[in-house]
Amino acid sequence: MARHAGWLGPIGVALFAGLLRFWNLGYPNSFVFDETYYPKDAWSLLQQGYEGTWPDHANTDILAVPQSIPLNAAPEFVAHPPLGKWVMSIGEQLFGLHPFGWRFITALLGTLSVLMLARIGRRLFGSTLVGCTAALLMSVDGLQLVMSRIGLLDGIQMFFVLAAFGSLLVDRDHARARLAAADDADRARLGLRPWRIAAGVFLGAACAVKWNGAPILAALGILTVLWDQSGRRGAGARRPWRSMLRRDAGPALLAVVGSALVVYVGSWSGWLASGAGGDGASGYDRHWADGRAGLSPDSFLGVSLPQVPMGWVPAPLRSLWHYHSQMLDFNTGLNQPHTYQSNPFAWLVDGRPVSMYWEQVPNGQRGCTATGGCAAQILGLGTPFLWWAACFALAYLLWRWFFRRDWRSGAVLAAVAGIYLPWFRFQERTIFSFYMVVLVPFLCLAVAQMLGAILGPPGCSVERRRYGAIGAGLIVVAIVGCFAFFYPLYSAEVIPMSAWQDRMWFTSWI
Repeated sequence: MARHAGWLGPIGVALFAGLLRFWNLGYPNSFVFDETYYPKDAWSLLQQGYEGTWPDHANTDILAVPQSIPLNAAPEFVAHPPLGKWVMSIGEQLFGLHPFGWRFITALLGTLSVLMLARIGRRLFGSTLVGCTAALLMSVDGLQLVMSRIGLLDGIQMFFVLAAFGSLLVDRDHARARLAAADDADRARLGLRPWRIAAGVFLGAACAVKWNGAPILAALGILTVLWDQSGRRGAGARRPWRSMLRRDAGPALLAVVGSALVVYVGSWSGWLASGAGGDGASGYDRHWADGRAGLSPDSFLGVSLPQVPMGWVPAPLRSLWHYHSQMLDFNTGLNQPHTYQSNPFAWLVDGRPVSMYWEQVPNGQRGCTATGGCAAQILGLGTPFLWWAACFALAYLLWRWFFRRDWRSGAVLAAVAGIYLPWFRFQERTIFSFYMVVLVPFLCLAVAQMLGAILGPPGCSVERRRYGAIGAGLIVVAIVGCFAFFYPLYSAEVIPMSAWQDRMWFTSWI
């Protein structure tokens, strides 16, 4: 068992996470929050290759018995790329257009993410215990649980980002092994790097789910070439920066950005193929460029540009560019007030969670025996003790990276920066705290690293290790207990109104 602990431990934690995520997955039998958009778009992609339109009564017809699916062939403008909905459609293909069907793939990817995090943590910190601790923390995070049990895009994007991070870690180890075996670290060529290409594929997939994958691609792309520079320096290179720029930067750009671009454009294949013959129904603005002169845009991001002939670009790609300009205008200009919108400054401390589902249950119905009635809610709230501990952990990682030059802390912080910091540019946009589900794995890695430090460094005394184990264990137990306390708000469990009020620790949570 000790020999196989590197897999047995992660699989055990993943099975526990899977039980939480798949248990009664079809409940509630309704469209939860933005499920009113993405599952129907996924079904439309499955049936006709592009997003069609739905009548106002579509949700009622889909949930009715017998079911009716009133999909129209007329195209619909959508604000996000199609890959996340294509992935969601796998569950709908297997189980139909039902809550379990459109939630199946998010639950599966949420479970696999826990398994990946355990293995990533093990590779990053060189400890199966610390890796499994990070995975256990994510398995009991309320926001990750909620986003794994509803049909939204952010949980799918989280899976791709985490897979890209893990691929770059494997690539780093392989590259350093090659450099260590090289005679001249300045001139060594590292050859084909399939794990770096895989990272580019996963990052392209993240961008093809939602556009906020682009700054994550940039952050991790910079991180991987910085690893090349430090790897050459560690292998004895006399000019590691010049060697990296000459031999690694170009291939890295091609492997990461090039493969990401291929995946992103490929995700639009259904839209590009729709109405390709010029007849029949097609995706939104699929034929916009047909018959147009083909001039380049006169501005980009508010900057005026000279127009040049672009007729040499195929019309479908020009139509796709025009569609993207409309998506950009929508996503950057969305400022319609929403009850549960929040500012990024409040996200790390659980300042304003999003109520995904709410039902007031009268006394005598659905097992409610409380005189004041009951409530059933799905609240996108990160487990408070975990997120508050993560704030201290990030400060610890900053100290480790800045004063100790700890590359592991720098790796986690680079991912945090690429995921979290770009949202501060959109202070006026309507944004929500559940976007931070992509950040959850890296918060758990940060807390796990801090717990490892509390446990004690290698070679410390037995007494120091004992007190460290007690302190770290108490933090983990407190986080698990906090999750158990809030679990009814993650699963729409019917609880008395008094019990619901006991869980509203701050007025901003209501």
